[in-house]
Amino acid sequence: MANVCAQSLSVAKADFLGSTNAVSAKSRVRSAPVCAGGKSASVKVDTKVNCVATPSKAPTTYTAKRSAVEIIKENSDFLRHPLMEELVSPESSINEGAAQLMKFHGSYQQDHREKRSFGQGKAYQFMMRTRQPAGVVSNALYLVMDDLADQYGNGTLRLTTRQTYQLHGILKGDLKKVFSSVINVMGSTLGACGDVNRNVMGPPAPFKNRPEYRYAEQYANDMADLFAPQSGAYYDVWLDGQKFMSSTRENPEVTKARADNSFGTNFPDSAEPIYGSQFLPRKFKIAITVPGDNSIDLYTNDVGVIVMCDDAGHLQGFNLVVGGGMGRTHRNNDTFPHLAVPIGYVPKEDLFYALKAILATQRDYGRRDDRKQARLKYLVHGWGIEKFRNVTEQYYGKKFEESKPLPPWEFRTYLGWMEQGDGKYAYGISVENGRLKGAMKVALREVIEKYHLTVRLTGNQDIILCDIDQFWKEDILNILGAAGVADVSEVDGLVVNSMACPAMPLCGLAIGEAERGLPGINGRLRTLMTKCGLKDESFVIRMTGCPNGCARPYMAEVGFVCDGPNSYQIWLAGCPNQTRLAEAYAERVKVKDLESFFEPLFYFYKSRKTDGETFGDFCHRVGFEVLRKYQEIYVPPPTLPRLPRVMVEEEAFVALKSFAETKDMTLAQAATEAILKHCK
Repeated sequence: MANVCAQSLSVAKADFLGSTNAVSAKSRVRSAPVCAGGKSASVKVDTKVNCVATPSKAPTTYTAKRSAVEIIKENSDFLRHPLMEELVSPESSINEGAAQLMKFHGSYQQDHREKRSFGQGKAYQFMMRTRQPAGVVSNALYLVMDDLADQYGNGTLRLTTRQTYQLHGILKGDLKKVFSSVINVMGSTLGACGDVNRNVMGPPAPFKNRPEYRYAEQYANDMADLFAPQSGAYYDVWLDGQKFMSSTRENPEVTKARADNSFGTNFPDSAEPIYGSQFLPRKFKIAITVPGDNSIDLYTNDVGVIVMCDDAGHLQGFNLVVGGGMGRTHRNNDTFPHLAVPIGYVPKEDLFYALKAILATQRDYGRRDDRKQARLKYLVHGWGIEKFRNVTEQYYGKKFEESKPLPPWEFRTYLGWMEQGDGKYAYGISVENGRLKGAMKVALREVIEKYHLTVRLTGNQDIILCDIDQFWKEDILNILGAAGVADVSEVDGLVVNSMACPAMPLCGLAIGEAERGLPGINGRLRTLMTKCGLKDESFVIRMTGCPNGCARPYMAEVGFVCDGPNSYQIWLAGCPNQTRLAEAYAERVKVKDLESFFEPLFYFYKSRKTDGETFGDFCHRVGFEVLRKYQEIYVPPPTLPRLPRVMVEEEAFVALKSFAETKDMTLAQAATEAILKHCK
C-alpha cells in the first residue's frame, strides 16, 4: 500500500468498517497532505490520487494499482512531456506517451487503414476536435475551420454528437499551424479529449427572447471555463508559450469558485488546482438544458444540469442528475450503458461549488486501475445514489435540496426556419451523419461568409445558420438549393433522426462501418418499411463501428453496434425523447440479412401498434420475448404474381390509386385485390 495516500487509506478503512460518512469534510482539505509512510508532502507538489473503487477487503490486503495512462499523466509536467519533444521529431507519428497527452490538447493520432502502403507501415494522421460550449460557432471560427479542412485536412468537416467540429487528415508537420489558427480566432481545442471535462453541451436554440435558453448558453460557457485545464501547457505546446489574451473575460464567479477550497476540493498551490497532476480517471461530460428540451441526450452525461426559472423567467437554481454514460465492451458484462439519476437541486449561487464537489468525488474515488471501469457511472452504480450523494455533500459543504418537478421531455431537432425573437431568423439544416463535404460545404461557406452569419451545431450532427435577415432568406435558399441542400421537409425522417460515428477507416477502435454504412442501410429500411405499409413512419436510428457508443446507439429505437465484419448487434426499445435505454436484442446480425431480420418486426408493429405509438415504444411495451416468438412463427405474405399489362381508363386509374393510398397498399396489390374480388 505504499502508493496510497493517507487520505485514501482512511477512506478505504472507513468504508471497510461500514461507515456511511467515511471522512469528515475537514480531513479532505489538502493544505498539508501527508502520504503513507509518514513523510510530509510539500504543498508545492500535488498529492497523488491513487484511489480505486471502494475496497471490499481490508486496506492491508487490498493492493492499489494504476493503469499505464496514470503514470504518463503524472510524469508529464501537466501535459507537456514527451509531447513537446515528439512534435518536433522527424517521424510521421508520436509515441504512445505523447499520443495519450495529445488527447488533452484536443487531438487523436489515427491510422488511415485504407491508405497504408506495402512495406511502409501505418498511414499516420491526426484528428483535431474543437471545444464549442452549447455548439455556438463564431463567423470567424467557421471560416477558419472551413479553410483548414481544405488546406490541411481531408477536405471535409465533421459535426460531432457533442456539438463540436472534428477535422480529419492533418499531418504531424501541420499540427502547430492548425492549432494556432484556431486559437488566434478565439477558438479552442483544449479539453476536447482526454481525462478532463469534455465539451459542455447545451440546447442549440437560437432564441434571443427566451431567458431560460440564454441562461443555458451562459452557464455552458461558465462550466467549460471552470473545468478547463489551467497549467498553461496548451499555450506552451501550440503557441511556444506566448501569452494569449481572450476577447472575453472569464466570469469572476467562475474564478472565485475555482480557487475555493473550503471543503477540500482543490490541490493548493498546484498548477492544476482542481485536477492535480493526474487529472481525472477518465473523460467527464456535462450537459445543460431547460425543462422539457432533451435535444442533447441529457441523461447520457456524467452530469446533467437543468435550468430552473420562475414564471417570470428569473433564474432560481438547477436540478442536477449524475452518472450517465454510453461506453461498454462486447462480452464484458461489467461494462454497460447507464442513465444519469437525480442527485438534487442547488440554488443558482451554488452551482459551480456543487459541480466541483461531484467532479472531486469522481476524481478521488473513481477507479484508476482499470480504465474500462473508471467512468463516473460505475461509481454511482456501485455505490448507489444515496452513498454518492453523501460523499459528494462533504466536498460541497451542504446538503442537496430535493429536485424540482419537471415537465415531460421532448427531443427537438431545431431544423427548418425559426424566428430568433430579435427580428432575425435561424435556419436548421439536416447534415447526414454530420459530414460537411462537396457542394454542401461550398454552399454553406458562401452564405456564411456573404452574410456574416454565426452558426450553431446540434447534438444530432446538424447545423443551424443564425442571424439571418428576412430579406436574405430567398437568396440563401437559392444558393443552398443549387447545391442540392434540401429543406428538412424534403429529407426522409429516418435520415433526420439518425446518427453514426466516423468508424472506418480512421478510428482505431472501429470494428466495421458506421458513417459510410448507415446511408445504405437507411435506404434499405425505408424500402422495407414501405413494403410493410410503414412508408410515412420514422424512428431514431443510430449506428457505431464499435461498442464505445459515440453516436449513443443505446438510446435509439433501433441501434446498430458493430460486433464483427459486416455484422451488428441490434439494440431495440429506446424512445424518441431519449429518456429510456434500449436493450440488446440480437447478436451478430449480418448486413445481408437485415431485410429478413426486420420484416417480421415491421409487420408486427404495423398490425399491433396503438394510435401514435412509435416503434421503440411498441418494442418496449410488447417485450422481447413476444417479438422473438413472432419472428420465429412469421410467414412472409405470398408474393403476388406479375399480371399481364392491362390498359385502364384514367378515371379507373385515379380511383385505384386513391384506394391503394387509403389502404396503404401498392398499386399492384390494390389492383389484384379489386380484380379477384370482382371475379368471385
